[in-house]
This record gives sequence, C-alpha cells and structure tokens, in this order.
Amino acid sequence: MTVEKAIEVLKAGELAVLPTETVYGIFADATNEAAVQRLYAVKGRPVDKALNMNVADYNKILKYSIHQPPYLEKLVKTFLPGPLTIILEASSEVPEWIHVGKSTVGFRMPSVRATQEVIKALGVLVGPSANLTGAPSPQFYNELTTDILDKAAVSIQDDSVYGLDTTILDLSTDKPKILRQGAITAKELLDAVPELSEIV
Repeated sequence: MTVEKAIEVLKAGELAVLPTETVYGIFADATNEAAVQRLYAVKGRPVDKALNMNVADYNKILKYSIHQPPYLEKLVKTFLPGPLTIILEASSEVPEWIHVGKSTVGFRMPSVRATQEVIKALGVLVGPSANLTGAPSPQFYNELTTDILDKAAVSIQDDSVYGLDTTILDLSTDKPKILRQGAITAKELLDAVPELSEIV
C-alpha cells in the first residue's frame, strides 16, 4: 500500500496500520473524534487511557503544549524523529478525546520515512501499538492479527523496525522524570542535554 492511500483513508476518518521504529501502530486522525473513538473500540482500549500525539515537527509540539522547558528544542533536535516520547502540559488546542481528563499529553515523532510523510500530510495523528489491549505489541508485520488488520483500511509494511519501546520522558513537572526506560538511555539523554541533570 502506498503513502498516498494511507493519507487518503486517514483524511476520510478511517484507520491505518503504519510502521514505527519501535512497533507497528494503528493510526487515526487526532482531530477527528469519530475516528479516534473507532480506534479505541478496535483496540478495546479504555477511553480514559490517554493517547500520544504523533507529530512531524517541533512547531506542532509547541502548538499543542504549554510551559515548555528552555532545553526542549535541543532535546527534540537531538533525539527526534526517534524512539522518544515527551510528555508536556497540554495546550487548549489538544482535543479532549485524546487525553480525557488529563492536563498532560505525550508527543511522538516516528523515524520511519513513510509514516513521517503520512503524519506531515495529516498534521497530527494518534497511533498506539497495533494490537488488542493486553496482547503483545507487533514488532513485525507477520505478528499483526486479523482483529486489527481487518479494521484498518490500509496497512504499510516495513520490517526495518527494531522493536525496542520508546523511552518516555515526562517534562510536565518540576523535575524531568523517565517514566519508562526504552531505546534511549538516561545517559544518552544527559550527555546530549546536560540541562536534564535533575532527571529522576
């Protein structure tokens, strides 16, 4: 399937399975409430479990967040696109259906070129792992199940993904905090951005 087809179906409110550098994700247009609700239903995901916003550039992070730390741009330029999820306080631009009842939102910028092109064309997508909630995340295309593939209008295969989880870095509180150690280590973060020295 082509990138153009993925863009077309997502704009029409359908779902698409796309590769990231961690695992395959199932994506929807973040600004389309009906599409996001369909995504929750397909995964069997509780609607109070927030979704990350997949963006294509730094400006989108600025648009959808507030109270950014002064070193944010350096962090983004060093590690994104890549396997890092950054949590910030959400701006009023973030749709409520993405982070129900929460004041924060997570940002992802996948490094797979095809997926980047799709995100850039749509503006902002949600794209949790392409599995039923509680089932293993699919690292390779052949691990995708019909439960997911049959509900997606498009799927793009790229098995150059390497399956390590993203590192989740929370910058929404006074001290930066690693919520999950993944593909990027605390040492790598600190070496590149010494301002994170209070990391916990």
